[in-house]
Amino acid sequence: MGMPSGTELLLIFGIIVLLFGAKKIPDLAKGIGKGIKNFKAEMKDDTAEVVSADEPKKVEGSEEVASTEAPKQNTTQA
Repeated sequence: MGMPSGTELLLIFGIIVLLFGAKKIPDLAKGIGKGIKNFKAEMKDDTAEVVSADEPKKVEGSEEVASTEAPKQNTTQA
């Protein structure tokens, strides 16, 4: 079962023309092209989301300052 030969392709194309009509074929091809274009765009968006999800997120207002000093102890003399 390999690729269809030239006569088989012509027969398939003829059946498609009979089923859909010559005027509908460009519309069908245009719809398929738009579908493929949208699919590729969504795949790029999905890939961008995965990459950005792997990066650490910064939340505004919750920045912590790391201190290198030792913690101060409360020592009161009695």
